[in-house]
Amino acid sequence: MMGARLPCLDWCRNYDRVTLARDLVAAAIVTVMLIPQSLAYALLAGVPAQMGLYATILPLVAYALLGSSRTLSVGPVAIISLMTATAVGEVVATTGADYVTATIALAMLSGLILLLMGALRLGFLVNFLSHAVVAGFITASAIIIALGQLPALLGVDAGGGNLLDLSSGLLATAPATHPLTLVLGLLALGLLLLSRRWVPRLVSLGLPKTPVQLLCKASPVLVVFVTAALARWLTVEQAGVALVGEIPGGLPTLALPTVLPELWRELFDSALLIAIIGYVESVSVGKTLAAKRRQRIDPNQELIGLGAANVTSALSGGIPVSGGFSRSVVNFDAGAATPAASLFAAAGMALAALYLAPYLYHLPRATLAAVILVAVFQLIDFSHLRRAWRYSRGDFMAIATTILLTLLLGVEVGVMCGVVASLLLHLYETSRPHVAVVGEVPGTEHFRNVERHQVITHPGIISLRVDESLYFANAAYIEDAIYSLVSRTPRLRHVVLMCPAVNAIDLSALEVLESVNDRLAEAGVKLHLSEVKGPVMDCLRKSDFLLRLSGEVFLSQHQAVARLSGAQPAQPQALLSAL
Repeated sequence: MMGARLPCLDWCRNYDRVTLARDLVAAAIVTVMLIPQSLAYALLAGVPAQMGLYATILPLVAYALLGSSRTLSVGPVAIISLMTATAVGEVVATTGADYVTATIALAMLSGLILLLMGALRLGFLVNFLSHAVVAGFITASAIIIALGQLPALLGVDAGGGNLLDLSSGLLATAPATHPLTLVLGLLALGLLLLSRRWVPRLVSLGLPKTPVQLLCKASPVLVVFVTAALARWLTVEQAGVALVGEIPGGLPTLALPTVLPELWRELFDSALLIAIIGYVESVSVGKTLAAKRRQRIDPNQELIGLGAANVTSALSGGIPVSGGFSRSVVNFDAGAATPAASLFAAAGMALAALYLAPYLYHLPRATLAAVILVAVFQLIDFSHLRRAWRYSRGDFMAIATTILLTLLLGVEVGVMCGVVASLLLHLYETSRPHVAVVGEVPGTEHFRNVERHQVITHPGIISLRVDESLYFANAAYIEDAIYSLVSRTPRLRHVVLMCPAVNAIDLSALEVLESVNDRLAEAGVKLHLSEVKGPVMDCLRKSDFLLRLSGEVFLSQHQAVARLSGAQPAQPQALLSAL
């Protein structure tokens, strides 16, 4: 039990020098990657840059001790930072609260929500957030983030939380583009994009592919210091180039967030949404990486680990955090064997906060905008739309709705509408389940759809297979399907409801079955059931339906047809239309 609550007790038992070396190498690379990302995502969230550094120290420690993934790297991420800026901006506008105070409160609330969900073992609830909705939300959010960084790249003052506001702001301010800011921004962007093309060229020269890839992924920190040095040398601040400015050096001071009931109430809905989105993203990345090493993660323990990471971020004056996709992949590829790599990375970030902060004064904000742009490019993926269009129109509608509404209305409204659309589509699809008339495949005891196979049926017997659980939303549809078949089948004596796919029958569906049983009995037709699952039979026995049933309950469809057909010879019958 202790190992389940403190996963660190499992991986530290067999820790050796080889594992230590692997973790140290991975930590060094992740630290180099975290420095520019933490600064950039703090500015994306609308808070001072040092809050990004603070969010990469204690949160990494908390997750390393309490999280179940061995390679997930926790810290500020683009999507959560955007959601933070949106949520805090709205609350500050309506309540007049201090922006930094509200951001820290948001991190604390998100962490407490995750911890509560973990204590109640509610990890299964994220299964109700479909992958289609998450994919659409991430793509649309990445587009909004990318557009939101263009003003910093151009050196203009424009903003907005959706596609229309951002586009109109950019069009209005584009003539005021600051040339030197644009040059520095394009230089940073070009270097970052060029670093991605170094991989095939350096590999072609005979260098090992993996180290080259890792070094290229760490290139943002080189770009940061090159552009900062260039900006200082050219004294671009005097020319009007926006810089990061003074970043207080030193470690964060631990303090409890200010508790303002009204502020926390206003932030609660956004905190819940951030907690869920961050958790889903983290678990997806964690499961993917764990599967590659035949490991597993505990969804409920992940709630505890991520909750503790957000709480410690708030206590140290940081922003909401989550598992980062790119950092986690780099951590994995660099050979991280245990969460100790995150502990070492936290130590590296602490040193950065202590000693590097003064050197970042001259860092152009356009450089950080370029870092964010390159990071979110890989999140924009429209392949989900093409695949969903070919495979499932329902999933396509969910993805398209989420993308469109997120772009037009903002991140919070977009993801909420996407979830609602996904649930409504699921209800619609299950309200019209596949129902098929089936017959016996000659020479076997198997029954298949009469529209798809050459089968044998019997006069006076309809075998009807329902491929869905019976509940309030589809009960009336199945009732109409039975009555339609009965009205079109002369000399009908038996209706056998084949139930291998029926996993549950709720009270509304039970009442419909009782009504169907009574009406068929009045018409001289018996209703039978076959292949009913054990849990469903247990529920039916709690009612008087089985006592009132005009027919019988058969173990198999073959047994039902053999019994009901009696001495009548089996003969081919005209195919009935599948419903």
